Amino acid sequence: MSRYAEAKPYALPTALDELSGPTSGTVELPRHIDWGPRYVYDLGDEADVILMYERVIRESPSPADLIEFLDAATLRRLWPALFLPGPARAAWQRRFPELRHGEPDPPCRG
Repeated sequence: MSRYAEAKPYALPTALDELSGPTSGTVELPRHIDWGPRYVYDLGDEADVILMYERVIRESPSPADLIEFLDAATLRRLWPALFLPGPARAAWQRRFPELRHGEPDPPCRG
């Protein structure tokens, strides 16, 4: 893993249910999230949706972007298939344990 991925702060929503992004049609992400060649994501194509969700989670500087482009039900469904930096996945799963999909809870230290 890169030092950048380890040190980068990842934006998180307050609650998964506030994620109300589009679930159909096409999406072109803003340059501050997707700075590569212009690409239009087809939300009817599972591979495009996965790629878009990975980019939004990795590169969004604020929760507002997450709310605008991610959908809670879609995120829950795709979570196991998303290729994310370890620190990003860990931060989301700490905030939203339901994303762990059967992974054991970390031991409690009391």
